[in-house]
Amino acid sequence: MSLKKIMSNYADYNLWVNQQFVNWLSPKSDELLYAEVPSSFSTIMKTLDHIWSTEEYWFSVISQKDVSQKKAENELSKEEIFEGLLNSSAKLKYFINSLSEEDLSTEIKITNPWFECELPIADYLIQVINHGTYHRGQIVTIGRNIGITDASNTDYNFYNVIKQK
Repeated sequence: MSLKKIMSNYADYNLWVNQQFVNWLSPKSDELLYAEVPSSFSTIMKTLDHIWSTEEYWFSVISQKDVSQKKAENELSKEEIFEGLLNSSAKLKYFINSLSEEDLSTEIKITNPWFECELPIADYLIQVINHGTYHRGQIVTIGRNIGITDASNTDYNFYNVIKQK
């Protein structure tokens, strides 16, 4: 299997999984979605906003384009956060799908206050999607702590299995 096929599938999965979370959380009340719980981000909506912001950061790195600054999370409705996350994931998917095998191996240097590295675009894509997976796990845990127990299976393997059907 080629790097192109793996990375395209992973970017497709990222959009699918974020859509599953939006579908799951959309009917939930604001009271639940903004309920404070001890976690790295204290609410489900703050966690989703963080996933979105981080996707935007990594998109700007791998596309080597400036991404416009979005409003602060506390200025956004849940619908705006849901839409922003899905738009960001779609943008990432289409960009990754447009790249060649050679493009995915292109190294990009990052220098910022927290770290410095020079890695291939494919590694940065793995980073951003793993980061989202980590925080989506936290959302499921936050949900369980406030009584939301109906999360669906969003594992990468599950995605690959249902995609084959």
